[in-house]
Amino acid sequence: MMTVTETTASLLRAVEKLQPLIAEHNAKAESERQLSKEVYEAMFDANLYAMLTPKAYGGLELHPFEAMLVWEAVSRIDSAAGWNLAMNGAITGWFAWLPADGANEILADGPTTAAGALFPNQPATRVDGGWRVTGQVPFASGCTNSKWLAIPAVEMDGDEPKVDPETGEPAPFGIFFSREEAQIRDTWHTVGMRGTGSADIVVENLFVPDRRSFVVKPLERPAPGFEGPLYRMVPWLTILGEATVSVGVAAAAVDALVNLAQTKTPAYNTTPLREQQLAQFFVAKAKAKVEAARDTLCRAAEEAYEDVRSGSLLSRAAKIRLQLAVSFAAEVCAEAVRLVCDGAGSSSIRTTQPFERYLRDSQVLTQHSDKSSPRYMTAGRLIFGLENDWVWLSF
Repeated sequence: MMTVTETTASLLRAVEKLQPLIAEHNAKAESERQLSKEVYEAMFDANLYAMLTPKAYGGLELHPFEAMLVWEAVSRIDSAAGWNLAMNGAITGWFAWLPADGANEILADGPTTAAGALFPNQPATRVDGGWRVTGQVPFASGCTNSKWLAIPAVEMDGDEPKVDPETGEPAPFGIFFSREEAQIRDTWHTVGMRGTGSADIVVENLFVPDRRSFVVKPLERPAPGFEGPLYRMVPWLTILGEATVSVGVAAAAVDALVNLAQTKTPAYNTTPLREQQLAQFFVAKAKAKVEAARDTLCRAAEEAYEDVRSGSLLSRAAKIRLQLAVSFAAEVCAEAVRLVCDGAGSSSIRTTQPFERYLRDSQVLTQHSDKSSPRYMTAGRLIFGLENDWVWLSF
């Protein structure tokens, strides 16, 4: 396991200082279904969103293992803050696909943030110097606060997508544009991860210059400053962030049970909770699951980083390892939270206690497409030597 550098240690100290502010706005994020501007700005000012930005643009360009430590620390305080930090910092890795003048434009003032999604493709029309795009894309976590937005597009040939003659399929591309150029449609009404603000992005006849568009395919010619191994791990940086939030939520749940057990004596009992063998079993098994999830994520991230250090793209073995790690982490962390709730008893159903939110959040995190049950089948296909059926395993 890697050691923690002084840079990461300073970031973790910054998170500790921000803990009261993040915790104070926790309920606000839940009720307003988006991360509060105060928390976003505080994390930005603390340089947390700069972790994956190239050093050439004033960023930290951390090893993914180090970023994961910070993501988990924030997620332990608030799942929405951890999720938005991971998403809106890691999506900036896609700037590596842009032409040099596009990356320079977006990062002219140093590290920034981006939100968006790469599905479904929206219709685009070729015009002089760029594209005209109209459409709506869901699940754009953190779109209210992020400075840049991204959506996928495909060139149209009449009413149908234009087909690439080499592949026989449409050739999707991504576009970046400022938040002010889009509308945010409030569609995020969920049982868990409510504070992430994962609403829809809507654009109408939007002009995007060529310098802010990129073909969605494995990285071949990174923009200047993005040559390091970190950017050959995109989009897995984002996906590792998603799974790390599961670890943070489950770890916080275990801590909450430990704290509850210090003072609680269950109804109709005279034995304190901490002295009951069943509670001891639940907390130990839950903690084991959380630590297993964290360990497999960190190992997969370290091995993948070494895999691309030489300048190559991720190997098939590394991608399978990453997919298994993130799916496993989401699954067992949700199981850990259920064990915690069993241990907490009726305290787990009260809205005055944190357990019910941990349960909702951990379950919703298992439904994300990158880590959901079908992704085990995707990995299984590759293990059996069959053709890949999942977009991110082609990068």
